[in-house]
Amino acid sequence: MGDLDRILSVLGEARRRLVRIALVLAPIFGFLITFELRPISVRLGAVTLPLAYPYPSLFYNVTAQVFGVLRNWELPPNVTLLNLGVGDSVIAQIELAALLTVILGMPWIVHEAAAFLVPALRNNERGLIRQIGIPATTLFAVGTLLGFLYLTPLTLRLLFLYVAAMGAAPVLGIESFIEFTLLYSMAFGITFELPVFIYGLTRLGVVPASSWRKHWRGAILGSLVFGMLVTPDNSGITMLLIAIPMIGLYFGGTFFAGRWERSTSARPPISPIAGGA
Repeated sequence: MGDLDRILSVLGEARRRLVRIALVLAPIFGFLITFELRPISVRLGAVTLPLAYPYPSLFYNVTAQVFGVLRNWELPPNVTLLNLGVGDSVIAQIELAALLTVILGMPWIVHEAAAFLVPALRNNERGLIRQIGIPATTLFAVGTLLGFLYLTPLTLRLLFLYVAAMGAAPVLGIESFIEFTLLYSMAFGITFELPVFIYGLTRLGVVPASSWRKHWRGAILGSLVFGMLVTPDNSGITMLLIAIPMIGLYFGGTFFAGRWERSTSARPPISPIAGGA
């Protein structure tokens, strides 16, 4: 098989995996924007279970319900949301539905991505992926959840304190609110992947742990730049709230990478079996 045939084979396999992902994600996305969840209580003896059933609703759908939860949780109580553009509400629902679709379909996305990549990996790389797959997914979920529940509401409260100090009306556009909430929370989730990234490169022998310790100043500068790029506003507050945890995670990843290196170097070498006399 020539190089062109191999490239076409890889592209064909990638296309097949992407189609399989789309076949799973498309129904999820369609459900989120065309159905609402109506609450219902089911009694089982002395226990009442709060459940929900889907009901067709093009406008007040699952995405709109999730938006209501985000609005009540994230925004300070004195802030008013405005629909500034004609299609802002539609765009906000589509963006939120897309994020929820990716979150709900993430196990299938990871499965298809692994099935595509694993045949091309060496044994040590496959073992590393198996070891860090669950921690990486857990850290991303924890970081994003912390961003949604704590960091984003805290940031919005701080920013609107400046609005109040200027005597301006505390209002916010719907699309700006969705973009800020989603991007900021997901950026915080991405920062939680940094220890896994550092540990993985050290395990593969690409970057020694001493190099991570040596370039800590560059890591601090890079954290500040990353915080500046991923935050959707121009204030230094949001940049610092991303950069400071990222710096701590960098040193945490460096610590675990160094500990793994020390444990590996401390293992006694395997002596060959002596031949017969």
